[in-house]
Amino acid sequence: MRRLRERRVAAGILRQRRVAMSAGQVPAKFPLGQVVATPGALAALQATGQNPVPFLQRHAQGDWGELAADDVQENEFALTYGLRLLSAYSLKDGTRIWIITEADRARELGFAE
Repeated sequence: MRRLRERRVAAGILRQRRVAMSAGQVPAKFPLGQVVATPGALAALQATGQNPVPFLQRHAQGDWGELAADDVQENEFALTYGLRLLSAYSLKDGTRIWIITEADRARELGFAE
């Protein structure tokens, strides 16, 4: 049952992402893969009523959110050499969510702190 819910959430995110990316927004710096999220991240987003798509868009566009300067530099290096990418964003209630893109760009993982 949980897997089915996660798949439905991921399918909805993918549909919304395609629409948003085709609406003339800043182009992505890298392709997003399969979107997966921990139950904690899904609960945090639901609790604040926030949609994950804007955070995924920012991540794909190279807006790494609230990272230290050395982590931002590491992401820029990772873009060039195909390594793992990391972003951090705060939700309305202060909960921090993290997005990680694996080096092979096959998937994004979202989780809450």
